[in-house]
Amino acid sequence: MHSDLSSTHKVCKHRKRHERVSSYPCHSRICSSLGSAVARLFAHHGYRVVINYHTDSERARTLIAELSAQHAKLSDVEGIKTISRYISIQADLASALEIRPLLKETYAAMGRIDVVLSNGGWTKFRDTASIDDNVFEEDWDRAFNMNVNSHLWLLQASKQYLDETEGAFITTASIAGVTGVGSSLVVRAYGTTKAAQLHMVKGLACMVAPKIRVNSVSPGLLQTVRKGIP
Repeated sequence: MHSDLSSTHKVCKHRKRHERVSSYPCHSRICSSLGSAVARLFAHHGYRVVINYHTDSERARTLIAELSAQHAKLSDVEGIKTISRYISIQADLASALEIRPLLKETYAAMGRIDVVLSNGGWTKFRDTASIDDNVFEEDWDRAFNMNVNSHLWLLQASKQYLDETEGAFITTASIAGVTGVGSSLVVRAYGTTKAAQLHMVKGLACMVAPKIRVNSVSPGLLQTVRKGIP
């Protein structure tokens, strides 16, 4: 698995005097695997966590309840009660119009944002050996919108808050964006747009430096819930 995890670990280990907040997009299909694992990691290191979900509010509520129960003994910080340390907010990352309100609501609830994990993505199974099965315009448009555009929109919307805390912005890419293939199940549009995301992240890191650190993690094949994906 190819990944850049060094900056993520540094964010978790080096804590300032004020409690930090992690806000990350978590689509309904990811809340039970990669997204929830990241939420648990941040909570374990003392972060307050805001989870964004698209459609599955029940799965988001279950994760919030789990985090609240596991960390109920944490003392209040800056007047923030334990019950509000972990919240969920609905928004569609495929819509630029919904992303800015998502960040505003996060900031209003927590008072600061230190880390944003941009974990949204989309794919659809196609025959990776057939060019005819990989020329559907709707696949390419949707893949580019979620795997590239959503990360750009999210960083732009969170920049003013991350500037305040000199925070970190991390995207979830894929090994498919590095190798060009990934697993045998990965559609060509997916690998191509993940590669575009990695290329874009390099430019974004320069744009928002030195106050904001931008990195990307490229996991390999993960077992995850794929609820609601056509």
